[in-house]
Amino acid sequence: MASDPHSPEPNPSPELIEAAAAAWLSLRDRGLSQAETAEFVRWLQQDPQHAAVFEELDRVWQDCDRLGALPAPSISGAAPDADLLAPRGRARRPRLAIRAVLGLAAAAAVALLIGLPLGPPASRHAAETVVGAFQKLDLPDGSVAQLNTNSALDIDFTAMERRISVVRGEVYFAVRKDPHRPFIVTSGGVAVRAVGTAFNVRQREHALEVLVTEGRVRVDDVREGRSLLPDSGTPEDPALLVAGERAIVSTALAATSPVLPAATVEKVDPSVAQRALAWQERRLEFDGAPLSEVVGEFNRYNRQQLVIADPALASKRFSGTFRADSYESLVRLLETDFGVTASRSDREIVLHAHR
Repeated sequence: MASDPHSPEPNPSPELIEAAAAAWLSLRDRGLSQAETAEFVRWLQQDPQHAAVFEELDRVWQDCDRLGALPAPSISGAAPDADLLAPRGRARRPRLAIRAVLGLAAAAAVALLIGLPLGPPASRHAAETVVGAFQKLDLPDGSVAQLNTNSALDIDFTAMERRISVVRGEVYFAVRKDPHRPFIVTSGGVAVRAVGTAFNVRQREHALEVLVTEGRVRVDDVREGRSLLPDSGTPEDPALLVAGERAIVSTALAATSPVLPAATVEKVDPSVAQRALAWQERRLEFDGAPLSEVVGEFNRYNRQQLVIADPALASKRFSGTFRADSYESLVRLLETDFGVTASRSDREIVLHAHR
């Protein structure tokens, strides 16, 4: 089975704690909603270091406000008013501010020296993985997103809703329940709406696949706002995709057609769901799958691509469990047990039926 998505990441880095503290400080000054206040308190209580870093950053923030309010220095040469001087213990900026300023200065200096542009690249997403990489992302509300190979997402959380866009690839979501802030995942013109549940979203070449493992979700057309489930119910009581079900929405005409077709919904056996989510443990599982499907899955995780040269070979069926990056194990199995000949180059391994 897949590992528990709610298990905390061990020992977050000081940089991540400082970034989170800065974000909470900004939200506090803007004004926290009731739900955000609860999340802020939860974050403070997670680790004593959270409260310590937040307090230190808050002192810096207040010092900057006081400095901005000081009168302009006198040019008469008179000694400064002692009442306006910072206390002796606060004369120097705290370690946190010094490190932040030096870090930004160092980054700018390196960027200028090697000719890199300042700031993030325009195509950067909130989280993304390259081919063969995986990432677990703890979201600000306590939910968790797990990104499969070559995936990317963007995040837009507000006081009213939690919205995520899956730009590419496959992501598994374990959603923290919050009835006042719906959790909405959009991808390929489809909106998956949840409160507290767990589900997997995968972009295929011409379809979007939603697999629910816990709770219930709505599956709607982003532009039309209508349900894409076959039994659409009523606007007051829409149809829901429940645990153990998978919906597949064709997105082949999404770019040209204003209306998406209704989803195909199927019951999913627990063993099938386990195989579909085996990637969370870096595994690929197959049960009587055609070689074309097996090769397609391996190619998602590896830059060395497998190519089937003979159409008859593509339909042969295989079962087994492999590490996602162990394409050589598959090739050896095909060579020794199934009469396949493999020819290798720098980027491809071409599979031929033995003659």
